[in-house]
Amino acid sequence: MATIPVIDVAPARRGERLDTVGRAIDAACREVGFVTIVGHGIAPAVVGDLTAAAQAFFALPDATKATIAMPGGGRAWRGWFPLGAELTAGRPDGKEGIYFGTDLPADDPRVRAGTPLHGPNRYPAEPPGMRRAVEAYLAAVTALGQDVLRAMAVGLGLDADWFVRELTADPLVLFRIFRYPPVSPGALDETWSVGEHTDYGLITLLPQDDADGLEVHGPAGWIAVPSRPGAFVVNLGDMLERMTRGRWVSTSHRVRNLSGRDRLAFPLFLDPGWDVEVPIVPGLGAGATDAAARWDGQAVTAWDGTYGSYVLDKVSKVFPELAAEVQ
Repeated sequence: MATIPVIDVAPARRGERLDTVGRAIDAACREVGFVTIVGHGIAPAVVGDLTAAAQAFFALPDATKATIAMPGGGRAWRGWFPLGAELTAGRPDGKEGIYFGTDLPADDPRVRAGTPLHGPNRYPAEPPGMRRAVEAYLAAVTALGQDVLRAMAVGLGLDADWFVRELTADPLVLFRIFRYPPVSPGALDETWSVGEHTDYGLITLLPQDDADGLEVHGPAGWIAVPSRPGAFVVNLGDMLERMTRGRWVSTSHRVRNLSGRDRLAFPLFLDPGWDVEVPIVPGLGAGATDAAARWDGQAVTAWDGTYGSYVLDKVSKVFPELAAEVQ
């Protein structure tokens, strides 16, 4: 497969033709683990308002942005991190960003128990529209993700609500706003906006603009994902590779911003609930991930346990200093 398939999910969002959409997603997930979706129904203003707020925030001095720095978010791991502070495979990425998630009050039982990655979001005082834009985006894209999972379930021969019932009735929803400064062509051997990696959970949803730079590692090598303004890219995480015994692949990917200007990215990760014991999809034959073929040499089909234990181990490698707080 030399290109990323484009799939119209409008019927699935209406609860129609789930079998047709599901079969198309299943074919893409067997081959490359990435799809571009159109007909998603997300109003342009949802992404536009978030873009304006993010541009205004990142234009502020670092000292101002640091008023919501991640260390102040404690175990919830929410807030801003500066350029180069996030690691991929032990190397600093060429990006800065803000971590958000499901906004939980201080008296939520999970927050009171100190559950990692659960807590209140850290919203900046400037720009004043950031909170409204983030909340609108979280609500709209989470709903889209649940509808995509319904089509995926049918594509796997399950009933449409299987993922919601088994994994995402109370999902772990994590959301990032990233700024990628332009990468100098002379630094191509050393510098990546985001290094090669796979995502951890179920699906990641990422709106597209007019900037290229995302690459995925398909069966025949690296594939550039062409920009398609207004569409969303959806890719699989490690849990879906494990749950399908390698029928679907969690494809490694990377980003290099060669646009000559700042690029923004808004990935939302829709994942199993923290305490969910991640099951194998019923009815699938035996299979296994080829560890040697994965970027990290790890066979995710061999892992077993709660999703929280898996994601905590992974995120701890991204921010090792913050990870020390939950040991």
